[in-house]
Amino acid sequence: MTGSGREGDDRRGESGSLRFRGTAYRATGGTRVVPAYPSRVDLHVHSNRSDGVLEPLALVEAAAAVGVRLLALGDHDTLAGVRELMALGGAAPPGADMPAPTLPLELLPAVEINSVASGIDRLWEGELHILGLGVDPSDDAFEAALERQRQGRAHRFELMVERLRELGLGVEGYLPDDGAAAGVALGRPRIARSLVAAGHATSVDDAMQRLLARGRPAYIARQGLGPREAIATIAAAGGLPVLAHFPDAAVRSDLIRELIEAGLRGLEVHHRRFDAETVAEMEILARELRLVPTGGSDYHGDGETYAEAHATIFVPEEDAAAVFASLGRSAAVFPLDRPVP
Repeated sequence: MTGSGREGDDRRGESGSLRFRGTAYRATGGTRVVPAYPSRVDLHVHSNRSDGVLEPLALVEAAAAVGVRLLALGDHDTLAGVRELMALGGAAPPGADMPAPTLPLELLPAVEINSVASGIDRLWEGELHILGLGVDPSDDAFEAALERQRQGRAHRFELMVERLRELGLGVEGYLPDDGAAAGVALGRPRIARSLVAAGHATSVDDAMQRLLARGRPAYIARQGLGPREAIATIAAAGGLPVLAHFPDAAVRSDLIRELIEAGLRGLEVHHRRFDAETVAEMEILARELRLVPTGGSDYHGDGETYAEAHATIFVPEEDAAAVFASLGRSAAVFPLDRPVP
């Protein structure tokens, strides 16, 4: 998989992060997307079972409070939060009848895998993020693959903490206690928040860009599944493999076609960091390549509430219906009556 993109496109950058700076690969600072109505679908959020800040149930309640009816919890490399919510009756295994809901919305099990894209040029931190929507939480082989990913994350986490200590920026006394809980996937945002708490950084963004990002003093390269393996693993668990938050997709269609050959079936068209022009390009690309369009807030919680993040997103309910159709399943919340403008 080579995936060399179009040369000379000055919209593409070599640094930055969608989460922490709002740009990556190319600028997406054009016309702001204005929601046609408050989104009742969010197919990409994170809890503190990976690198978010909210407990899974608190996240669900925050989303429901602003009108979300369908939520995909897609923590990095773990389904721990999904299983906790399912125990409350919020989701059913694929093929099962939907139980009487005890959550205030419908939950779609999901996971995000940061695949290591070795050999593909001009990628932020050498990664492609593959979102698995509708995966089966009871799939033992899938859980084993995620456990290997989490072990790699834990080793990397320890090395980065050690590197910071060597730099005189110790954070051991500021790391959250829940990091050792079963099923938690450790990541850099936890370290970034600890750097802020220790007074070594002014914000999570500052910690990431100055110390923890690729090429910075405390950076340690990620190890784990490649894009093809991540896609195949998600598909084997009954999920829809989706390329997440990749605004370069339209100018790197050769790479997208290679991923499709590997089994990619969806493209995150709607993302809170995409401007209207990028969304339009992504919609066209998804239609041309017959990829299922998806979208979400990618909410983590640093410096904002879920309500604040939700106000910036628009995910068409038709996209959610297409996701369920591709999974061969139906959603209890559909059809949704369109709100009156």
